[in-house]
Amino acid sequence: MKDPFSLKNKTVLITGASSGIGRSVAIECANAGASLIITGRNPERLNETMTLLSEGTHKSVIGNLTSDEDIQRLVDGVGKIDGVVLCAGINDKCLIKNISRENINEMMSINLFSPILLVQALLKKKKINRYGSIVIMSSISAYYPSISNGLYAASKGALNSFSKVLGLELLPLKGRVNCIQPAFVETDMLKKYTLQEEIEKIKQNYPLGRFARPEEVAYAAIYFLSDASQWITGNFFIMDGGFTLR
Repeated sequence: MKDPFSLKNKTVLITGASSGIGRSVAIECANAGASLIITGRNPERLNETMTLLSEGTHKSVIGNLTSDEDIQRLVDGVGKIDGVVLCAGINDKCLIKNISRENINEMMSINLFSPILLVQALLKKKKINRYGSIVIMSSISAYYPSISNGLYAASKGALNSFSKVLGLELLPLKGRVNCIQPAFVETDMLKKYTLQEEIEKIKQNYPLGRFARPEEVAYAAIYFLSDASQWITGNFFIMDGGFTLR
């Protein structure tokens, strides 16, 4: 009997795979049977991700997706793919009164421009198979504001809007585009930008009593990549432990 959640015989490209959610997506997609192309900026951490993948035909590509040359090299080096998971991103908290043009350029270049230009290059070179699936890692920050999170929220909100248009433009391929919108996830990014005492206080606002685990977000990505979600596109899938119920 066919398993609709299996990724066997599917090739999936994952960005931001050297750490955090991207690494977990890579590990769990490999466990689900996918052949992977993983990319990230840090050679050592990306290689560590490779060692954590279950056996299969996997490839790693070191690259900075803020570079047009690196995007082109990545796209030229891959064959046809069935899925893309866009996980690369940063969150550099900054009060609006302290925002500089440099802050804006860095946040938007990594969180918004890079995924848009990567998808553009993949489509232009006709690298995405018919019935392909693109999964965009967004955030509930696009809808639920918090102090010093203005640029991050703006980048994710713009990515959400882009995904709707992308979904329309993929319809001739019967392709699908869906966004996953987690709240706080237990990653190094969370620890880097949030004090431990603040983390414990924030957890009290989550009815399920904890933040998401990276692998739980990965399981959602597998669903949207798999044949189980063939009739779902344009979806904004909130993962927030009940936060938005309040």
